[in-house]
Amino acid sequence: MTLLSTFYDGMLFTYVILPLLIFLARIVDVTIGTLRIVMVSKGQKLWAPVLGFFEVLLWLIAMAKIFENIDNWVCYVTYAAGFATGNYIGLKLEERLAVGIVKIQIITRKEASNLIAKLKASGYGITHQDAQGANQNVSIIYSIIKRTDIPVVEEIIGTYNPNAFYSIEDIKFVNKGVFPEGTALKWWRKGK
Repeated sequence: MTLLSTFYDGMLFTYVILPLLIFLARIVDVTIGTLRIVMVSKGQKLWAPVLGFFEVLLWLIAMAKIFENIDNWVCYVTYAAGFATGNYIGLKLEERLAVGIVKIQIITRKEASNLIAKLKASGYGITHQDAQGANQNVSIIYSIIKRTDIPVVEEIIGTYNPNAFYSIEDIKFVNKGVFPEGTALKWWRKGK
């Protein structure tokens, strides 16, 4: 027996190192899977398959080690813990990346000309219309923005019309429009 095979057959490897490696592989594969699902929902035809390849490759490696050590319950627990942790990390990472574009719809009860002017001055393309709400006249403002710009637009709304109601929806595709200088949305327009 060599020193290496003694190490692989030892308790330290079987009950600590191997489960830790399975845990880490599962975190990475589920994080990649979460990002892949986001890319699929955004119509990113290039990124989704690339991420899917690495997701499945890591999953197969982890599963192979589980089956090689079918009687090791610690591997099962770390596999499940890695899955849960990977979901959490994937969602946090996706939130931080703020990939994609959104439509923001703002409904104001008070006069909205200052808010509209500030959004335009900030480079956001907007469409607005006057409408009748349940109890009074309202202004409805629509804009397509990058997800990374949401905090900026929310700050503008909070400054110029803090009681405005607004909703945000994911957008899969845009074709033309007015976007702030330096905003590259070509990538999202074609779904590539």
